[in-house]
Amino acid sequence: MQIRPANASFSSRGATRVVIMGVSGCGKSSLANALGAALGWQVVDADNLHTDASIAMMRQGVPLQDEHRWPWLKAVAAALAGDSNDNSSRVVACSTLKRAYRDTIRAACPGVHFVFLDGPIDLVMSRLQGRAGHYMPTSLLQTQFDTLERPGSDETDVLTLSMAQSVPDMVAHVRIAIGLPSHLPCIT
Repeated sequence: MQIRPANASFSSRGATRVVIMGVSGCGKSSLANALGAALGWQVVDADNLHTDASIAMMRQGVPLQDEHRWPWLKAVAAALAGDSNDNSSRVVACSTLKRAYRDTIRAACPGVHFVFLDGPIDLVMSRLQGRAGHYMPTSLLQTQFDTLERPGSDETDVLTLSMAQSVPDMVAHVRIAIGLPSHLPCIT
């Protein structure tokens, strides 16, 4: 597994938009919530933007197809972009497994940055088996890995981190990538 270091700067003028991406169970929500708490950013969990019909399909072990994902991805992009007068930074936990999904979000929210949580299927499976109260069954994990298009080297707006790292370590890497000290609290 190739892990790209946090060497590119995510810093930008105004609001920062970050998508934490990867397969179900990789730690997207945990990192998004920790990053939001550390930086005072708004946090959106894309799982909450699925339609009831899509959630019912996943509960039944039926993998979503693109026709189910496109309306969801548009809702995710709109939540990430926010109102044109909204200058608050935000982080979204969203799988964005395919390049086309990331490109859709990029088109709706120019300047967005992605953090890809990468790791082996056995680690994710162990996490999913210990997770309670989520609609995504372990039986769909392989379909997530089959769908995943790992970010290409030309996707310079993607920071790849190992999901095996601790959440505080991942927060520190993202903070460095956005131009903030890794160990000091951010005052907003």
